[in-house]
Amino acid sequence: MNIVLNSPLDMHLHLREGTMLQDVAPFTTGSFAGAVIMPNLVSPVDSLEKVRRYKEEIHAAGNSDSFAAYMTLFFKNYTRAELIAAKDEIIGIKLYPAGITTRSESGVSNFSTIDETLSLMEEMEIPLLVHGESNGFVLDREREFLTVYERLAETFPKLHIIMEHITTAEAVEFVDRYPNVSATVTLHHLMITLDDVIGGLMEPDLFCKPIAKRPEDLESLRDAVFSGHERIMFGSDSAPHPRHKKECCGCAAGIFSAPVALPMLAELFEDVGRLDLLQNFISDIACKRYGLHPPEKQITLEKISWEVPELYGKVKPFGAGRTLRWSIAR
Repeated sequence: MNIVLNSPLDMHLHLREGTMLQDVAPFTTGSFAGAVIMPNLVSPVDSLEKVRRYKEEIHAAGNSDSFAAYMTLFFKNYTRAELIAAKDEIIGIKLYPAGITTRSESGVSNFSTIDETLSLMEEMEIPLLVHGESNGFVLDREREFLTVYERLAETFPKLHIIMEHITTAEAVEFVDRYPNVSATVTLHHLMITLDDVIGGLMEPDLFCKPIAKRPEDLESLRDAVFSGHERIMFGSDSAPHPRHKKECCGCAAGIFSAPVALPMLAELFEDVGRLDLLQNFISDIACKRYGLHPPEKQITLEKISWEVPELYGKVKPFGAGRTLRWSIAR
C-alpha cells in the first residue's frame, strides 16, 4: 500500500544557519515541495538583503531544484518603500513578542506602535505570521494573547493573520470567529501533552514553545485537524538544537521533527481513518489560504516499517528509537 502526496508543504520551519543549516535542510528539501522559513537567526532576517542571502544559503544547503523556500521578514516597523521592495520575495512577516522564544529579544515589546506597518501590510496583502504568547504564566500565555489577536483581526479585517503552532482549545475556537485568521498545527502538538514532557523524568527533547498543554487541548486540536478544518494547516515548527543545548541547565526549546513528519502524520491520519484528509492538511489548505503554486513534487509513502535513529548528526529527532509503519520512498 502506498500514499502519494502532491507538493507537501511545511508552513513553519526553523533551518538555523551555518553547519546546522547544512545538516538539517536536506530532510525538508528532499520530502517537501516548500516550507515557510522562520527569520529568528542570531542576526534576525529583517531586511531584503538578509532575505536574499539566507534564501541562497538554504537552496545551496538543500540542493534541490523542486523546493521553494518561502521567506519571511522578522517584524519591525518597515517603511512603505521597504515593503514594496520585499513584497515579491517574501511570503509574510513574522511577529515575535520580545523575549518570548528563541532569539526573539528584538521582537515587539509595545503593540501600540505597530499599526502603521500592519496597515501597510493589509494594503499590500502581506500576511502576518504570529507567535502568539504573552509573558504571563506559561500555561496561560496563549489564552492571554487572544486579546491581541482579537484587536488585530478586527482592526485589520483584510490582513491575513496566521496563528502559529496553536496548542489550545481556545485557539481553535478563535480561528472559527474570524475569516481573516488561519492557524498552523505541529506534529508534536497532535501527539503529546505536558505530562509527556514533565510528568515523569524531564524529557528535554519534548520541551518546546509553546509548551504542550492539557489532554483536552490535544483532543481539540485533533478534532479540528481530523475533521478537515479549512483554515488549519500543517507547520512542523521543526527546531533543531545540538545535544549540548538540550542536555544542560537551561534546556533550549525546540523539537526536531523534519525527518519523521510525513511518516508520523500518515500514521496519525491512518489511525483515525482519515487518510483522505492528509493531502489537504499538508498542502491544499495552505495553497488556498496563501494563494501558493508550489513546485510540482510527488512524495510516495510506503507501508514499510523503519526505526527512527537516536541521532541525526548531533540532533535527536522526535520519536527517536520508535518504529514507524510508513517510510518515504527514495
